[in-house]
Amino acid sequence: MSLSDIDDVIRLQKINAALVDRVEQAMDQQRNAFSLFQTAISLEGQVRRRTDELTSTLRTLEETNIELARQKDISEGANRSKTQFLAAASHDILQPLNAAQLTISSLYDLQVSEQARLMVNQVERSLDTMNELLRTLLDISKLDAGVTTPRFASVPIPPILASLLSDLRPIAEKKGLRLRVAVTNDCVYTDRLMLRRALQNLITNAIRYTDRGGVLIGTRRRGDDISIEVIDTGAGIHEDQLEMIFEEFHRGPLPQGDAEHGTGLGLGLAIVRRLVTALNHKVSVRSVPGKGSVFRIRAKRTDAPPSLVSTVPVSVPSPAANANLAGKKILVIENDPAVLEAMEGLLAKWGCHYRIARSTPQALEALEGMTWLPDLIIADHHLDFGHLGTDTLERLFDVMPLRVPTILATADSSQTLVEHAKHLGVEHLPKPVKPAQLRALATHLINSNK
Repeated sequence: MSLSDIDDVIRLQKINAALVDRVEQAMDQQRNAFSLFQTAISLEGQVRRRTDELTSTLRTLEETNIELARQKDISEGANRSKTQFLAAASHDILQPLNAAQLTISSLYDLQVSEQARLMVNQVERSLDTMNELLRTLLDISKLDAGVTTPRFASVPIPPILASLLSDLRPIAEKKGLRLRVAVTNDCVYTDRLMLRRALQNLITNAIRYTDRGGVLIGTRRRGDDISIEVIDTGAGIHEDQLEMIFEEFHRGPLPQGDAEHGTGLGLGLAIVRRLVTALNHKVSVRSVPGKGSVFRIRAKRTDAPPSLVSTVPVSVPSPAANANLAGKKILVIENDPAVLEAMEGLLAKWGCHYRIARSTPQALEALEGMTWLPDLIIADHHLDFGHLGTDTLERLFDVMPLRVPTILATADSSQTLVEHAKHLGVEHLPKPVKPAQLRALATHLINSNK
């Protein structure tokens, strides 16, 4: 083999090797391309599955949202129904009691013997107890149903206690107890009316279960909180009873010889716990049997509002020396027959000239084209044909040439109605109404309007 032949073989081998290498590279590229193709197909399948899963999830979420919206509507409807039911229950339950308390005053004046008057007084005390029981049960029902909700604000403590003490001090003094206050000039973040009710129950309870000594209401700063404390020197509570006292109808034994002040209903502390819970406050008790108890309500301390307006509720004035309603013209807007009968008896006994209306049209007719204008209007809120007392009063105020003092006497004590009455410039008087209370307020309003 010549040298040239050897060179040709070598060249052929190199060419072959190059061809083989190119073929292998091509095959590798094809394999890579096939692999990429398979990967793409796999990824496409995964994307499709994930898309289907996401679509299914979104559909489920949409259906869930629709169901939640439906349940929300049902819940809101149930809440409205509870609100309407409790408002109607308050009205229907307390109306007969209101009629009874108005009638009992006339019955007392008809008695000629002292024994008969004592019996009438006993009936009146029983009616007062029934009134307290029904109101407390209704309040507990409203709190449990979520109908009563707090209206939070920065509330100063001293005015609340000043108002409470003006009401409760005579009760304490009658028992020979000292009622003292030592409070800081602080504000708490709370609902004023709900906190006032809780403190009223605590102080009343302390007076009831204290035989000698007194009751101290004080405040202490605890970091960012305020502790409002009611301290008594009463009988005290055994440790195994400290939790039970907040249960409904749990009553401790009264001090010896204190039966004349009543046994209580066993609901005061139960409603305190519900009020405090609704306000996001804390209530606690520490007691030593035979030495007394300390009840504490702990609330968040806040700065005073920019414009501090006294929030002390206006109390019904005491009967004036010239509490004479004889000859005064009274328009009574009421639709309950028993209440009307009792009101007519009272107004006749007081020597008033009165007219009765059961609805808005009748109230307008009673004015006889403005030829008869009352000195005072006493109106209920729920009237015939679904008319509301506030709407009726607005119509009357629009047509009467002079603003007439008005009492909105109703079993509806909701915060909304109280604020509406305030906006109208009328006095809100919760039923059941005691005759002396009604007469004192009526005299005060008429005399103030001169």
